[in-house]
Amino acid sequence: MPNPGGQMDRPPVVDIIPSLHTMEIILPKAVRRRINALRKLQVQCAHIEAKFYEEVHELERKYAALYQPLFDKRRDVVSGAVEPTDEECEWPSDKDEEEELAEEVKEKASIEDAKKEEATPEEGPKGIPEFWLAIFKSVDMLSDMLQEHDEPILKHLKDIQVKFSEPGQPMSFTLEFHFEPNGYFNNAVLTKVYKMKSEPDASDPFSFEGPEIIDCEGCQIDWHKGKDVTVKTIKKKQKHKGRGTIRTVTKQVSNDSFFNFFNPIKAPPNGELDEDSELTLATDFEIGHFFRERIVPRAVLYFTGEALEDDESFEEEELEEGDEEEQDEDGDEDDEEGDLDPKKEQPPPAECKQQ
Repeated sequence: MPNPGGQMDRPPVVDIIPSLHTMEIILPKAVRRRINALRKLQVQCAHIEAKFYEEVHELERKYAALYQPLFDKRRDVVSGAVEPTDEECEWPSDKDEEEELAEEVKEKASIEDAKKEEATPEEGPKGIPEFWLAIFKSVDMLSDMLQEHDEPILKHLKDIQVKFSEPGQPMSFTLEFHFEPNGYFNNAVLTKVYKMKSEPDASDPFSFEGPEIIDCEGCQIDWHKGKDVTVKTIKKKQKHKGRGTIRTVTKQVSNDSFFNFFNPIKAPPNGELDEDSELTLATDFEIGHFFRERIVPRAVLYFTGEALEDDESFEEEELEEGDEEEQDEDGDEDDEEGDLDPKKEQPPPAECKQQ
């Protein structure tokens, strides 16, 4: 509608959609002022949302205490410290399968089992052998980190736990990898701390979408002599320029290993990382989150493969090349989530817990 001065409040209709900056320029000054007021309200909303996630973290910590007794019993069953009762071992699918067997087949099987027991009086396996190693090998994200020389060590892994920061402390969670005594290192527990932030960035408050991992801190592994799988010894021949003599020099270089997980990369003092380092650190954050949200709470389902089937059901189907091009032209393809942009300096590793 026309205003008292005879000017139109709305900008004239144009044939193309103007950019955000252009739209603001052509809007009347009074409208731009009101938009700035809405922006300030949106910043206040972001700060309230940050407080909401802080309370969610406290709720997670509270319920973690309720889950822990169940996870402790899982650990005891896996290690063989506790043998579950017949009632605890009942599962509907087991009964269904047994009912399908004919009586004579069941009887024959029991006779054969009895003969085997007489022939091999040795006790059966203790607990669930290689429980965590089997999970590592079945999950792509973890198997990519796993090397052949890591497997004998991970056979001694008896539990993984998540610990949340205490009330009043900066938001964080710690992954604890509990090992039985072994011939590789002295640590009873290896730790990885992930530090989090739940507050809008002062320079870009509208980018806030909830808590994010901003830093991680590994630990020092007390390796037995000659057992450190994160390094390898190589020999090089060097020729003296003047005399022409040759000598052999041995030196240690880094080696691919899952246990490099406990020695994350460190950002330079200026906080800037190159592209490869940023990707490495972003992947580290993703793995830590996956341990916390999926592996630890649902370990048995990853061991059996049931959780893997569930994860695969959410994967996007690969499109034919022509379909991809058609989607791009139509503009129907969803935007990909942006990569994490870790910028904080990495602190030196802290000492691991020992018994």
